Amino acid sequence: MGRHITVKSKSENFSFQVDKKTITTVIALALLAIAILMMSLSIGSSFISPWVIIKNLMGIVEPDFILNELRLPRVLLAFMVGAALGVAGSILQAIIRNPLASPDIIGITAGASAGAIIFIVVFLGTVSAVFMPLAAILGAVIVASIIYLLAWNNGVTPIRLVLIGIGIAAAMKAIVLMMIVLSDTAVTTKAYLWLTGSLYGSNWGHVYSMLPFVLLFIPLTAFLARSVSVKELGDDIATGLGVKVQSRRFLLLLISVVLAGTAAAFAGGIEFVGLIAPHIGRLLIGRSFAALIPVSALIGGMIVVLADFVARTAFLPLDLPAGVFTAAIGAPFFIYLLFRNRNG
Repeated sequence: MGRHITVKSKSENFSFQVDKKTITTVIALALLAIAILMMSLSIGSSFISPWVIIKNLMGIVEPDFILNELRLPRVLLAFMVGAALGVAGSILQAIIRNPLASPDIIGITAGASAGAIIFIVVFLGTVSAVFMPLAAILGAVIVASIIYLLAWNNGVTPIRLVLIGIGIAAAMKAIVLMMIVLSDTAVTTKAYLWLTGSLYGSNWGHVYSMLPFVLLFIPLTAFLARSVSVKELGDDIATGLGVKVQSRRFLLLLISVVLAGTAAAFAGGIEFVGLIAPHIGRLLIGRSFAALIPVSALIGGMIVVLADFVARTAFLPLDLPAGVFTAAIGAPFFIYLLFRNRNG
């Protein structure tokens, strides 16, 4: 038997192949993700039996306030944030062709942070906090647009995009730090908590607000996967094969910005997930970008759920920001990648 399963329409105008290893890996990761979600829902300041959780979710027993209103929306939001960051990182590493690319490293997360901190410092108290996620997304889009325009010179090359992104990210972090230093104590505390990356206080409104972004843009990335695979061969070859390189690169960059900006909007500055998840995914299934999308989404989701689980249970009664633990894993991993690619 072959290694691939071929799916095609009756008219044979549309077809694609799926590696059996990819299907097996996605199923295994999905089962592992369910197990991690159940563990996170069960364990906390009070233990809830997995069987009680299943009956609660099926509506067999009376709704449990701790489960339904405190843990479930927080765990679901954590998984969606991780999935969005994982896919955003996969896109950036593919279109930039750089293993060190991720939303937080090239400035997208810094833009979202700047938008959110400006909102906290200037508008919080006069404008409803409901609009803070919008400010973060807007900040990410504006900064990404600046990076793209500055990198444009008869097209955008990956190396220019990365170098300018790193520079703009440093400028945004400086602006954020200056605004925090000049603010009062209450604003500073809230701003630092957001910058570290925390899912504390997540509710169903946050889940419902983020869900459309995940359901729209992750499948859209899968639809564009074939052109990404071609672009990895180089811009000249991709152009020769009929791919509109600049327009597709802009569209994919926009998707990455929206996914990363949305994740930052609802969970703050959680870093390194977009860097780590695609690398783990490639170790499991290889370099196929189409296969990497669901794998990176599942791995990214599990990383953030596990980080948030440790953050809220390891130091009870303290509830620490999840970003502390993703940074603790991600920073050494980034140094390792720098060392491994030092001659590249």
